Amino acid sequence: MKKLISFRLAAIILLGSLSLFLLFHILVMLGVIPFEIVWGGRLTSRSQMLRSETVSVLVNIVMIAVVAIKAKVINVELPYVFIKVILWMMFLLFLLNTIGNIFSLNKFEQMVFTPVTLVLSLLSLRLALEKNQNPN
Repeated sequence: MKKLISFRLAAIILLGSLSLFLLFHILVMLGVIPFEIVWGGRLTSRSQMLRSETVSVLVNIVMIAVVAIKAKVINVELPYVFIKVILWMMFLLFLLNTIGNIFSLNKFEQMVFTPVTLVLSLLSLRLALEKNQNPN
């Protein structure tokens, strides 16, 4: 995996993608993007969407912070094992999200987000596999 993509490129792609996803979820919350295309097309009300999207926004913020810390974009000292565990959790989350997208009731989510979350899971795996505390 390390030979396929550099740590730096994986971090940059992840930070950009996660930032776009954060914006996407905010636009869903604001009603600019219809909530029927998220959460597998299974949301039935605005209040249910707001709860679900709030979780998405918070998770995205945490993931952006962890990747930024690992990539030394943000200079915050956290235990190495903490960052490593979160990166492995990101890998699993994106992998499970990929499986969920495959079974989405919404064809757009199925066709667009399935490959996107698969790539994000592999990028998260690349960062999780990095042994160095301070890769460059």
